[in-house]
Amino acid sequence: MTTSASTATAPAANARDLALAHYAARGVLEHVLARYGATFQQQVALRAAITADTPQAPDDLVAQVQGSLKADPVDIRATLDELLAKQLLVAEGAYLRPTDAGRELLAAVGAETAPLSARIWGGIPAEDLAAAGRVLTLVTERANAELSTLTA
Repeated sequence: MTTSASTATAPAANARDLALAHYAARGVLEHVLARYGATFQQQVALRAAITADTPQAPDDLVAQVQGSLKADPVDIRATLDELLAKQLLVAEGAYLRPTDAGRELLAAVGAETAPLSARIWGGIPAEDLAAAGRVLTLVTERANAELSTLTA
């Protein structure tokens, strides 16, 4: 992929640009997830359970998902219930762990989105990706700090 002249002279990024990029990429993922009968929030919660080193207590998963999505804990608990009902998570005592079906779902979604992601991200110079990564990390840190003062 090549960079267009309009990209080379584009104005500096702002919050709206970040939001538009997020929602465009999320729209691609949600389109794939819909084919599997899954939602974005379910995918985030399932990924948190799968990538954890040990089985997680429901409160721990709620905290992880809330940290990522800034969603209402009540809604996140409902999402965990949905994953349990779909048998993508299973309760083992006080912990939740992903089932083979949950792992398979996440793997299938990953396999289907991989070529889409490659087309979206492909051709962006490494130095641009590194700069964007630094800026996004800083924006995330600052936004999280502002949110913590608003909710304190």
